[in-house]
Amino acid sequence: MAVPTRNFRRSLLRLSTALGAVVLATLGVTGLAHAAGTVYAALGDSYSSGVGAGSYGSSGSCYRSSKAYPQLWANAHSGTSFTFLACSGAKTGDVINQANSIPSSATLVTVTVGGNDAGFSDVITTCTLGSDSDCVNRVDTAKTYVNNTLPALLTNTYNAIKAKAPGARLVVLSYPRFYTVPGSCWVGLSDTKRTAINSGADALASVIQSRAGSAGATFVDVRPSFVGHNICSSAGDYLHSLTWPVIESYHPTVAGQSGGYYAPLQAAIG
Repeated sequence: MAVPTRNFRRSLLRLSTALGAVVLATLGVTGLAHAAGTVYAALGDSYSSGVGAGSYGSSGSCYRSSKAYPQLWANAHSGTSFTFLACSGAKTGDVINQANSIPSSATLVTVTVGGNDAGFSDVITTCTLGSDSDCVNRVDTAKTYVNNTLPALLTNTYNAIKAKAPGARLVVLSYPRFYTVPGSCWVGLSDTKRTAINSGADALASVIQSRAGSAGATFVDVRPSFVGHNICSSAGDYLHSLTWPVIESYHPTVAGQSGGYYAPLQAAIG
């Protein structure tokens, strides 16, 4: 009987290795990197914590909802290690503090921030209680801040996140437009006020997109997802108007977190 040549033995070894890989893949054994899953940290303000969606558990004044888009994403991706750091009322400085708690092994970080720095709550209060001109002037003041002061604050925030988790993909999400103008609402704010508030959201989105791009982050614009579902639209089911508890006013509903935020995030990053 002939003795197998060295080349023949090498061919058998390669074939055996290839067959072994096929068997392992068939059994679902795909390697340690995949098995470990995503290490995900969710940072930001009330739009990321889930204010308006209820089910806040024991998160106290941070109002972290089990129905918020970060939790929905973690639930939908098996093997994910999830750190939920977003907190109601957070400004850029608060998010920089949140970044200190990001796992160093993080592979994904999401964030919404900037609205509170620009005075979102005061804008809504002024537009609710004041005249049309009061509202327009307050929004214009906010837009001046957004265009002149906020960019540097956002850059510092994104840089702090990237420094803490250099191996993570950073995803920055926008805020929605609040109103359909003209819409189906016959009471409440005038169309002048609604248009002004929407223009503030657009100014904020433009600056966030620019700063996110400069930081090498992925920008997810949620405004298109809210079209037809925002306040005064035919459906109007993605955003609370003035409601009780007051803190939930002008925040996404359960449907808004799912359809308005989770859906475009999933489409952007899988």
